[in-house]
This record gives sequence, C-alpha cells and structure tokens, in this order.
Amino acid sequence: MKEKIISGIQQIGVGVPNVHEAWGWYKKYFGMDVRIFEEAAPADHMFKYTGGKSRKRHAALAINLSGGGGFEIWQFTDRTPKGPEFEVQLGDLGIFAAKIKSKNVQATYDWFTSEGLDVLSEPYKKGGKEHFFVRDPYNNVFQVVSSKTWFRKEKKLTGASYGAILGVTDMERSIDFYSSILGYDDIIYDETDVFEDYSTLSGGDKKLRRVLLRHSLPRLGAFSMLFGTSQIELIQVFDRKPSKIFQDRYWGDLGFIHICYDIRGMEVLREECKAKGCPFTVDTGDTFDMGEAAGAFSYTEDPDGTLIEFVETHKVPILKKLGIYLNLHKRNQKKALPNWMVKALRMNKARDIKIRPAG
Repeated sequence: MKEKIISGIQQIGVGVPNVHEAWGWYKKYFGMDVRIFEEAAPADHMFKYTGGKSRKRHAALAINLSGGGGFEIWQFTDRTPKGPEFEVQLGDLGIFAAKIKSKNVQATYDWFTSEGLDVLSEPYKKGGKEHFFVRDPYNNVFQVVSSKTWFRKEKKLTGASYGAILGVTDMERSIDFYSSILGYDDIIYDETDVFEDYSTLSGGDKKLRRVLLRHSLPRLGAFSMLFGTSQIELIQVFDRKPSKIFQDRYWGDLGFIHICYDIRGMEVLREECKAKGCPFTVDTGDTFDMGEAAGAFSYTEDPDGTLIEFVETHKVPILKKLGIYLNLHKRNQKKALPNWMVKALRMNKARDIKIRPAG
C-alpha cells in the first residue's frame, strides 16, 4: 500500500545575485560545505512562476552534515534577479526568515558579532529555545535557534535549515494546512502581543499573533536522520494589510523562494493536496534529471501563496569522485539509510572555505 512519507526539510531555496559568492558566505557561517548537485541549465518546469517561459539559471544544493536541511542556492543567468520594491516586514506573506540550528547560540552570536556580521538582535529565550536574528549580505534574515539534535559530530557551531518564519492572513486556515499536509500538528505556543525578541526586526514592534508548530511524530525515510526535526512559525498582523513578498516578481528572484520537503509517495500526496484544495501547481511526473542527482518534484501553495516544494529523490551521489550513486527505489521507503552511508557524503565537501571550529 502506497502512503505519504515526509522525511524532513530537504532545503530552503534562496535566490541570490551570485551563486558562488553567496555559497562561500553560507559555507563559512552556516557550514553548508557538502555539494549534492550543481547545475547550470534552464528551469523548464516553472513557467507558472517565471513569466510563462523557461529561464536560465545556475543552482547548487548544499548541506551541512551536522544536521538539518540544506540550501538550494539559485541565480538567474539570463536576467538580473529582482528584489522587492518595498521594505519586507514581519508578517508579510511568504518566507520572512529561515531558521538555522545552533549548538551554542551565545557562542554563535559572539562569533558573528566579532566577524562584523549584520546581527539584528541579542540572544533571547522563547519556547524553551534561545535564539537571535542575523542578516546575510543579500538582505535575507535568519533566526539562529538552539538545538540538541545532531546527525554528525563536526567542528561547527551551526547546523543547517531548521524551519522558517512565514506570514499568513488566516491563522486557523494556515495551521490546518501545515498540520494536515506537512505533519506540524503540535503547537508549542500561540500568543498575541508585542514581542521583545521581534522588536529589532522590520514590523516587529507591532502587535502580532505568532504560532510555533512542530511535528509530534518522528520523520521517516532515507535521509530523515540527517534532516532531523523542524519548526514552522506563523505570523499574523492586525494593523495593516500584509504585502506579498514576491508580488510582481519571479520564483528565483532575490529572497527565500520556497521550502522543499523530501518525500516518498508523490501519487498519494498529489491526491491529498487536491482534496485539500491546494492542488499541485507544478508537477514533473516521473524522474527528472538534475545533473548529479535525479528525482521527481512538484509544487503547491500554502493558503497565502507561499511555495512548498516536494522532492521524491531517486538518485543521489554518495561518492561522486568514484562515480558511486545511490538508487533509492529498491529499499524500504520508511527506513533511514545507515548513518555511515549518509556520512559518506562528506567526500563531496567543497574545501575552499574554512569552517570556524566550535568551542
């Protein structure tokens, strides 16, 4: 019997003006030093979100073997990527910030401050976890959040993607979407107030409703141990009409373009999304070749239009230099891969950026 399996956040897509420059920054400060794929090719399936035509791009999927999801670092190569024409505020519709795991929030804060990064707030404890905000050189906001769950012991202060902060217009409707489709069925907190830890963010000094969701059941599937747990935080504003962060812009333009989940059972998920009123808007059907990896992918939209990608991975490079690829079709779909096999991805590390040791 086929069923839906969600293994976790595979990656958060981020549109940047220069792939390799941005990747260097993410490798240094977030430990994104393992290359899963890198490809320069047209984005042929995204017509709905790229002005009705194929667009050329250069993209790289990078991960941090400490644990968490990766980044799909994405750059248009046939047009100049466009940023928003307004100041994005907390509660605007779309992905306001990506969450990043940290082994030691205070030490990470001290390091980022000493490096002269655009640190937006001091460490603050909320929902049992310490966190702070930092902005990259491309105006993307990240929330660095403490975590005690890790995949591989590496000398890094941070892990990888841990979730996101999203703006919504109807909190109950959005909670239902993220709970039923993506399994975020546990509410850590649901509060309405003016929040001190948001006060230094654009729009964060206003009364907001914030709801932090997590999944009560452990994730299953091949890479579930690597991706680990994740959180989604929903923000609703009251004193203004929120803007769409990607209004009048293309998927792939500057900013956070999607959240991508690694899944099995695309057929089941396709029917479930259709029945829930959020049918797939992009659907590659069978295996889609992504250069060094292969799989099927689809997109749906949350109730406010935030793009959610689903990827069913079929082939992934384990020891790329030796031409060894893992075919995920012929195995127990619920079972995690042996840790040694996933850890072998370290052989694909890009070693041109030194990662600052923890301690």
